Amino acid sequence: MKGFKEFILRGNVIDLAVAVVIGAAFTAIVTSLVTNIFNPLIGAAFDAASLDESLVVTIPTLSGKSADLLFGAVIGSAIQFVIIAAVVYFCLVLPVNGLLKRTFARQKAEETPVDVPPTDVELLSEIRDLLRAQNAPVTASGSHAAPVADASDANTANGPLGSR
Repeated sequence: MKGFKEFILRGNVIDLAVAVVIGAAFTAIVTSLVTNIFNPLIGAAFDAASLDESLVVTIPTLSGKSADLLFGAVIGSAIQFVIIAAVVYFCLVLPVNGLLKRTFARQKAEETPVDVPPTDVELLSEIRDLLRAQNAPVTASGSHAAPVADASDANTANGPLGSR
């Protein structure tokens, strides 16, 4: 019982119920449009009172009676489907997609990029480069380069290994 109560009280169930009611009302409008406008127009092209009475094929049965295939009624249902699909697309899908596109574009424009602080490695590299630039002697070419130990200094007391 608890699960059923949670299911009923969800927002999605209410939205779905509203959609079904609106869909039923919309179906009545489209059915009336097809039955009262399109069926007579297309039926007139086939010399029938309506589309349901046009394109009827009668076939005999084994019992001696006949059965009618109502191709006009099928065409009327196909027209009704196309009208419903077109109205749903142009009146619901297209406007909602446009609204969502504008909303997301506005939100994206309002977002300011967050300044990401540099990492420890980036800071240490920058400090190293600054210290190197301060302590480096100016060479004849004018560049600041770190001094390179001479090979002859390797065996002296102040060489790379220091005093022993």
